Amino acid sequence: MLKNLQTHTEQDSITTDTIETDSLRLAIMRHNKVIDDSIRLDSINRRKSNGIDAPLKYSANDSLVFYETTRTAHLYGSAKVKYENMDLASERVYVNMDSNVVHANGVADTLGNVEGKPVFKIGADEYESDDMAFNFKTRKGFVSNVFSEQEDGFLRSERSKHDSTGVIYLEHGRYTTCDEEHPDFYIALSRAKVRPGKDVVFGPAHLVVCDVPLPLAIPYGFFPFTKKYSSGFIMPSYGDENARGFYLRDGGYYFAISDKWDLKLLGEIYTKGSWGISAASNYHKRYKYSGSIFVSYQDTKNGDKGMPDFTEQESFKIQWSHKQDSKANPFSNLSASVNFATSSYERNNLNSMYNPQSMTQSTRTSSVSWSTTFSSIGMSLSSTINLNQNMRNSTIEMTLPDLNVTIARFYPFKRKHVAGKERWYEKISMSYTGQMRNSISTKEDRLLHSNLAKDWRNGINHSIPIQASFTLFDNININPSFNFTDRMYSNKVMRSWDKVNQTEVSDTVNAFSNVYNWSFSISASTRLYGMYIPSKKIFGDKIMAVRHVLTPTVSFNFSPDFSAERYGYYETYQKTDADGNVSLVEYSPFQNNVFNVPGKGKTGNIALTLGNNIEMKIRSDNDSTGFKKISIIDDLSLNMSYNMAAKEKPWSDLGMNIRLKWWKNYTFNLNARFATYAYELDENGRPYVGNHTEWGYGRFGRFQGMSQNFSFTLNPEKLKKWFGGGDDNEDEEQNDEEGTDTDIESNIDDNMERGKTAAKKKRKGKAETDADGYMAFSMPWSLTIGYGITMTENTAGRFNTKRMRYPYKYTQTLNFSGNVRISDGWNISFASGYDFENHKISMTTASLSRDLHCFNMSCSVVLAPYTSYNFTFRCNAATLTDALKYDKRSGYSNAVQWY
Repeated sequence: MLKNLQTHTEQDSITTDTIETDSLRLAIMRHNKVIDDSIRLDSINRRKSNGIDAPLKYSANDSLVFYETTRTAHLYGSAKVKYENMDLASERVYVNMDSNVVHANGVADTLGNVEGKPVFKIGADEYESDDMAFNFKTRKGFVSNVFSEQEDGFLRSERSKHDSTGVIYLEHGRYTTCDEEHPDFYIALSRAKVRPGKDVVFGPAHLVVCDVPLPLAIPYGFFPFTKKYSSGFIMPSYGDENARGFYLRDGGYYFAISDKWDLKLLGEIYTKGSWGISAASNYHKRYKYSGSIFVSYQDTKNGDKGMPDFTEQESFKIQWSHKQDSKANPFSNLSASVNFATSSYERNNLNSMYNPQSMTQSTRTSSVSWSTTFSSIGMSLSSTINLNQNMRNSTIEMTLPDLNVTIARFYPFKRKHVAGKERWYEKISMSYTGQMRNSISTKEDRLLHSNLAKDWRNGINHSIPIQASFTLFDNININPSFNFTDRMYSNKVMRSWDKVNQTEVSDTVNAFSNVYNWSFSISASTRLYGMYIPSKKIFGDKIMAVRHVLTPTVSFNFSPDFSAERYGYYETYQKTDADGNVSLVEYSPFQNNVFNVPGKGKTGNIALTLGNNIEMKIRSDNDSTGFKKISIIDDLSLNMSYNMAAKEKPWSDLGMNIRLKWWKNYTFNLNARFATYAYELDENGRPYVGNHTEWGYGRFGRFQGMSQNFSFTLNPEKLKKWFGGGDDNEDEEQNDEEGTDTDIESNIDDNMERGKTAAKKKRKGKAETDADGYMAFSMPWSLTIGYGITMTENTAGRFNTKRMRYPYKYTQTLNFSGNVRISDGWNISFASGYDFENHKISMTTASLSRDLHCFNMSCSVVLAPYTSYNFTFRCNAATLTDALKYDKRSGYSNAVQWY
């Protein structure tokens, strides 16, 4: 019966639809389908577990042999195997299809050199070895004589194992930063664990230099390789300084907070009690802003505590640099350049001793500025905090804040809808500038104890200039202007004379005061052209013409006498000295205020300026137009004025300026003044400037002096250019090379700094040879010489009564710097000068550096005006530069004495 039921069921399953099948049969069918699917999937998984998950690609240039019995493929001749993210290249490769194990090795040539060594890549990591075995499935392998590059270093080991996570275990390894096949130095590692891209942790290790083991060993250590920002300890430097003892300096911790900003905390400690701490941070937000902050504090103790020579001094330094990206906000900007330090900081800082610019810097400037613009109304608002430091006498001049409001020039009478020609009153323009300032000048130790009302100077200044521009007779430019300035002060200083103590008494009165002044001026200028065509018979046909441009300018300036009594800007008090002599002393209660006070005396000044320009036009085959302009005199101008309101000495001195552009890279510029009024002798025979002019005595104006500076750089390229064989592009290439940034506030001379580095190595690669095959001799050098001379009247000298003149005094300065590269890797630089007044050598420095491929040796000395030395020997690689180094430097108490 069961058999019949089964037969009937099979027939029904064929002939009947599943929709017509009853619930019992449908359940049986579904159950059987689930079992069949599970059996099918299990067989697939079983087959995958015995094989590989992705296609295995391989190729060979010579041949490929497959042994069916061992299921092994032999690849000969530059064989390559690729599986997922793993690549293997070798001269010979053996692949076992059952075990998924790959063996690779190179082949020795007739000389015994192994060629085609296995190169294995897994992801971004690459390894080179003599032979290797690797399981593609388990990702485990064994490698002999493996070589790999990790960031700035290179790893090599005799035997190594590779686990499934990518970690490599080394035995008898070497770590070095030298890229030579036979490294100059290495750290011998007994055992190590390498996490590619992260770090190396090793056991006992020692240093080997030139295959000589050194007695410098450590029980364990690690090298970080991460490419990301990471926090970590900073190794300190050590040394000794006689005044403060042994020290550990510049050690601390680095915080990699994020990709946008970081923090570095450093400290220093000395055995005699001195200590210091500093914090440095850099921040950067793309398309927004960037900057850096540095804060340092030092507690310096010199001598032994309890002894008479013991001193303790506290000092600090703050540096802040902030720059806003122009794309962040086109209407608002914030920038900062702060460089503040107490006067004793540089003297107590060891690093400053070996930086002559820091030691000799006499002034420091700091500023923080913010500005915004309201383009719709043409107004701009800016605020600045300024700080000027005198490092010699610790004087501070601070402005907090300096607020400015500016309204751009506008034309109040201009019509909105222009019809016809522009009318004369539409050319009248005006603008506005408002300034609020609060400033103080004091010593640095009194700044925080100052009183805002008594010690600080503050006020508000308004300036309204009104201008216009007209053209007369189509050739004469007329420019009238009216300027109004108003000052608002919150206090004034009244003065009186104390007869008893014979001193001046000052009394500050807190009251609102308004001080204003105004002036009017008008000028007229034009241009006159003269052309001279020289005779071809005398000058030839190369000179086309000579043009002379004469630019006369006449101006008139008027302002009333604001020292008149009706203005109230000046006061007087009666002074009676000890002998009973009575005199009136005139002063201004506002003379010490922040915006000062209007000047005394009425002004009705007529000024005349005469400018000259002479050019010559010649034929030139080098120019595309066929002509070339040559400047004979770029500018020769004379200026003089006459004050109609002055009761005596109405003529001003004669000023002269000459500018010549005869050379391609140098412009000669000379300013000079000629005194109008001559010296006269009083009844005691002492000279004074009288009321008679030099012209009245038949003499030209008295020459009062001039100032001129020259700078010149000499190098082999320039000598070749002078004597043939040079190229103009070589100078341009030198100017494009990077060097010391002299734009920052410092005492560094641009030309002197360029002279120190002008001979640095420019070419890389194989050495050049001459026609005979010998190495071409090359010793790049550079010498920069700067000379300045100032000529002035020496009023302290002996007066010449015959010529009625004082003798002239000459002040000269001479500076020179240079660089010599005696061979590849050897570099010598120097800088010095001569003080003609004291007849002494000025600041003199010299440095010697040697590039030892993996190491760098440098020595610098300061010879004058003080002496010091600094010797450094350290590894070039950033990974080992703090560990493999030696520093030796002098201190204040053990500086070298040069004889």
